[in-house]
Amino acid sequence: MLTTLNRPAAVVPDRASDLIGNTPLLELARTGTGTRLVLKLEQFNPTGSGKVRIARRMIEDAERSGALRPGGHIVEPTSGNTGLGLALIALERGYRFTAVVDGHASKDKLRAMAATGAELVFVDSSGAGGPSTVERRRVADEIARRTGAFRPDQHNNPGNCAGYAELARELFDALPSIDHLIGAVGTGGSLCGTTRELRRLGASVTTIGVEPAGSIIFGGPGGPYWQTGAGSPPGFTIGANVDYTCIDEGLQVSDIDAFTSARVVARRTGLLVGGTAGAAVHVALRRLAVLPAGSTVVVLVCDAGEKYLDTIYDDEWLRARQLLNEAAHQRLYRLLNAYADSVRIAAGDRRQRASA
Repeated sequence: MLTTLNRPAAVVPDRASDLIGNTPLLELARTGTGTRLVLKLEQFNPTGSGKVRIARRMIEDAERSGALRPGGHIVEPTSGNTGLGLALIALERGYRFTAVVDGHASKDKLRAMAATGAELVFVDSSGAGGPSTVERRRVADEIARRTGAFRPDQHNNPGNCAGYAELARELFDALPSIDHLIGAVGTGGSLCGTTRELRRLGASVTTIGVEPAGSIIFGGPGGPYWQTGAGSPPGFTIGANVDYTCIDEGLQVSDIDAFTSARVVARRTGLLVGGTAGAAVHVALRRLAVLPAGSTVVVLVCDAGEKYLDTIYDDEWLRARQLLNEAAHQRLYRLLNAYADSVRIAAGDRRQRASA
């Protein structure tokens, strides 16, 4: 005789955007002093990136204000992840979306935007090693003026920072303390928005912003770089969402160190992360040993590495740009092994003291 259990039915979402948020945490490293490095894995959002959080928020704000009306048109310059988020929200809500992109973006991001109905407008990306951020912005502004399309302007839209308040609350609820927050800085929304909300909630967090070597956000002279989704090239006007009062320290990381760290994370955990996350992980791993005992360091992993299989996870692509450095890989493996050894040594010392 079959017995039917009286169980509550699961709530099954009927829109992909209902799956945004509540992304998991993963401890990447720990030291013998109890200090640990935790990754916030934003690639588990729909579209494989945390930028879908801000896409939803900016569109909702525009709908409430009347800047975007039913059946309207959205246009935005993007390196890919914000565009993927806007493409998702646009298709769910019946908007037309035009993404202004260049050849510096990941091909898989461009294919994914097109697959979800976005119209792609390409600008010239000649001049090896850098995004055409200034030209993308100019073309998007021209399209908006000509067509009357709504331009979210993620670099200056307050919905960008506000869109990460939920992420901050997820961290605050999940972790007993958050001592250091480290993340890449592009538009500034993810790091500054998360920091602002954490501090409002009462967390005493020290925030480190990371940009590519060659970016101008923290005052460098500027130059070419291959990290996408972070930094600002020479000539670009830094937007209001880069709130320097939320950033205690700004650092630059080379393409080699950023991509090496991403590849080592993949080989240690089986999870592929993007290059800008690799840059933040590089900084975190270098700092871990010198932080006070018991500290918790959180790195914001902005997106999935599956979007970069033909670039940072492709040895030939790296070699062609002189970015593959096996010695850098080995140094990082040794550092991670040293942290693991320190945990074992500390555990042995505790057992020895207990038995004395």
